[in-house]
Amino acid sequence: MIQTKTIINALPKALETIDLPTLGKKYQGKVRDFYILKDKRVTITTDRQSAFDVILGNIPFKGAVLNQLAAFWFEKTKKIVPNHMISLPDPNVLVSKNCKPIPVEMVIRGYLSGVTKTSVWYSYEKGERTIYGMQFPDGMQKNQKLPHPIITPTTHPEAGSAKHDERLTRDEIISRKIVEKKLYEEMEKVSLELFALGQKWCEQHGLILVDTKYEFGLYNGKLMLIDEIHTPDSSRFWIAKTYKDRLKHGQEPENFDKEFLRLWYAKRGYFGDGKPPKMTKELAVELSKRYIKTYEMLSEKTFNVFTYPIEERIKQNLKNVDII
Repeated sequence: MIQTKTIINALPKALETIDLPTLGKKYQGKVRDFYILKDKRVTITTDRQSAFDVILGNIPFKGAVLNQLAAFWFEKTKKIVPNHMISLPDPNVLVSKNCKPIPVEMVIRGYLSGVTKTSVWYSYEKGERTIYGMQFPDGMQKNQKLPHPIITPTTHPEAGSAKHDERLTRDEIISRKIVEKKLYEEMEKVSLELFALGQKWCEQHGLILVDTKYEFGLYNGKLMLIDEIHTPDSSRFWIAKTYKDRLKHGQEPENFDKEFLRLWYAKRGYFGDGKPPKMTKELAVELSKRYIKTYEMLSEKTFNVFTYPIEERIKQNLKNVDII
């Protein structure tokens, strides 16, 4: 496992952003910078750490973990649905098809959990029983497994927008014509298949895939999986071997994702409003270790540690690939 000292030394130099003027205008999402070149998109996954729709700091090696783990899953799931990946010229860089994003995130949940305002548990704990247009019975326990996975979609604001995700129901999406009915039904079908594959693979590797989100786009009219898939940023994982015992004793499952970060802030009374508490060095180290360990558990590969800064490495690797 990567040493704490390595992460601490890398912390001040972690990749917050990168300017590549030869590629044209830079666009920014929460954790990614990207450039559009006709029918291709060059995406740099930075080390920016977000939660509650707020950038909270930088986590060394996180960008490379997300980029490479997403590539692993893109390859594994391409028989279920095509994806936008073309190549990875650098650990932090993805060259992809420039798809037209569909403005709905397909959030799929296998357990009654979460601490964010869009989570089902947040609403259930407040007494709501009709959530995302679905009925939930009384007497449910936090973190219990749902009878079957449910899809709780949200809007997905454009990169750089100040808007937050908005809860939606299936009927609202179709009636408001945010997504055409036939296309939305295809997104639902694909999301359930991706989640089933992900849950099975994670279980075989010691983790529970609790919930996740999928983003889709259109390329020449064809549905494509875009962004990322089954990473610690887009998904929540629990340690499988201790889950049942901890649930039985009313304890929180051992999380292995950025839920650790959300809980750290939630305990300090922060849920996305106002100025967040400053991220500590200890928190950054723990997050970095979790990201790397998740990659290694799921990909069955050892994470290749590198030396920061990495801006020149990225620029050089992009010179060596045909992206125009």
